[in-house]
Formats: sequence, structure tokens, C-alpha cells
Amino acid sequence: MTIRTAIIGASFARAAYLPALATIPDVEVVAVASARLESAQAAAAAFSIPHAYDDWRTMLDRHPVDLVGIATPVIYHAPMTLAALDAGAHVICEKPMAMNAAEARQMLDRAEALGRVHLIGHELRFNPNRRKIRHLIADGTIGTVRHVNIVNISATWGDPASRPAGDWWSLAEMGGGRLGANGSHQIDLLRFWLGEVAAVSGEVRTLVPDRIDPRTGERWTATADDMVGFAAEMQSGALASVFLSGAARHNIGNSVQIFGSEGTILLADRDERLLLARAGEEFQDVSETDPNAALPGIGQGIWNVSFVGLIQEVTAAIREGRAVRQGATFADGWRCQLVMDAIRQSSQERRWIALA
Repeated sequence: MTIRTAIIGASFARAAYLPALATIPDVEVVAVASARLESAQAAAAAFSIPHAYDDWRTMLDRHPVDLVGIATPVIYHAPMTLAALDAGAHVICEKPMAMNAAEARQMLDRAEALGRVHLIGHELRFNPNRRKIRHLIADGTIGTVRHVNIVNISATWGDPASRPAGDWWSLAEMGGGRLGANGSHQIDLLRFWLGEVAAVSGEVRTLVPDRIDPRTGERWTATADDMVGFAAEMQSGALASVFLSGAARHNIGNSVQIFGSEGTILLADRDERLLLARAGEEFQDVSETDPNAALPGIGQGIWNVSFVGLIQEVTAAIREGRAVRQGATFADGWRCQLVMDAIRQSSQERRWIALA
């Protein structure tokens, strides 16, 4: 079975989607669309894709496909997903899933009603070290998880002249912001490792709203959050503390610390070494490598490499006529969106928000 595929969005798609799809036998990418035609044409030329568009609706109308990948600003996720589902396609949608939980629920309900395979771009669920963390927790290696600390500090938005005017990641009205960009991954991993979130208390801020276009000197205003901190009480009883900032002037990176009654797990992206210490023992390196890193054409870094596993699973599910067995489905995306909405509500109302 040849899986005919179309991609909407030509940036992360060119870095991750298209290289991963190229490793799967009998996948034909027939078209790519982007708001900028030259971006679509460049991606098409790089991956020998026959058709490029600056209108995604025209693309879907002209090309019946089995799978659509959506890697666009968040504001477009819901309409693009619904249109792709109605056109008969299975869908991979980038994170965060939608602008709010109501949109996410509509996307989930439509995919389920139509019997489509659906997956959210939380590729880190396919990373071997993060999967091993799930197993170490599940098999009781570190006992009962008591608390988790996650920190992600970058200089992405720290310099007022670091982003061009109109940068959608810096605009709340486009679905930008640190909570969606990175917080959605952290929430998904907490759920992947520990189960559902019971309640949250958070702070969402824009620390550097006054910006300067680095090319033109134009002054403009960022409306999306560049700093988020939240505490989460898990249904398991574990407590999680997450701090995310893009407003630093130096990159510190991402670190995870998981403290259980019988041991501790550490993981940092600076070296991607997974460290485990059982009670009374020193830390040991229990890292695992991803075999997909050796595939030709795959870019370096856990994001690009992990995306191969996601593509392998979604294409296998399509061929076998089944739901995905691994990865974050639209149901996971909706639950993640509920948590993000609650964090924003908590920040506005300055109180804990319980999730149903």
C-alpha cells in the first residue's frame, strides 16, 4: 500500500517530517503547501515533491491523500485538521493541538467519528531515554514518585532584537508563546510518565514585550508569553514543578529530575545522559541510543530523530487499519490543552485550578 501524503507548513516539516517520511517504504509525498510559495517550492525541490502551493485548501482539493501532516501556526490547526479529516485523510497535527480545549475536542470528535488515525507531534514519546523513564517508574525501580522538577531555559526571546516583527511564536493571537511551544511537551511527558494531572497553579508572563526587528529596526510588541512557571498535582499524588523561560540571555537547556521513594532519575539535554540512582547507590548511566539516528538524511538532535519513530507508527497504523499504539493521540492533545487552559486561568485568577 502506497501512502499518499501532503504536508502543510514548510519549516519544521522540512527539518523533521520530510526526512522521516523519506525513510518509510511506499510513502509518496505528493504535495506541500506553505503561506509563502517560495518556501513550499524550496521544500518540494529538496525532496523531489511534484507539487507546491501557497493555498492549502487548493492542495487538498486537487490531491486525494491518505495522510496530512500539519506543521503551521497554532491558529490554523483546527480548520486545517477538520478539512483534512473531511477530505478522507489521517492526520498528524503539530503541538500545541489547538487554541483552546474546545477546538481540540472538536478535532478529536471528528477524527473518532470518521475513524481516522490521529497523532499529535509529541515526538519525545518515541525517544528511547524518555521511554525508559516511563518503564523505570512503572516497574517500581525508584519506588513511589514524590516530586518532579523540570526546567527549560533558553535565550530564544531574551534579546529584544532576537525575533522579526510579526513572528507568530511571539503573538498570542496566533497561538504563540512558551507554554504552547515547550510547555505542551512537558505536560505531555508528565502525563506519559505519571498519569493524569489533578490540579495546577501557574504564572504566565510576557517579560520582554517591547521588541525590535533585527533587520529593519522596526519596533513592535510581543503579546505571547515568554515565561511560564507552574506546579502540578498529579492524580497519583506526585507533585511537579515546571519552569520555562525563553527570556534569558544565555541558554541553560532542559533538565528533568524525578525523585522517588527508592531512587532518583536525572536527564539533561546538554548530553542526553539518563542517570539512575537507587537508594544507597551512586548514579549510574543507563542511557539508551536511538537506532533511527543512523538513518540516512535524518538531522541531528532528539527532535528530528524521535520524529522518525512517530512517522513509523502512524504509517504502520494506516497500513494495518488500526489506531496508533504508541504516541500522543488527539485525546492526549485535548487533555494537554485542558491543562494549558487551566494554567492560563490560574495565572489570571491567581489560584489553583482543579481539572475534572
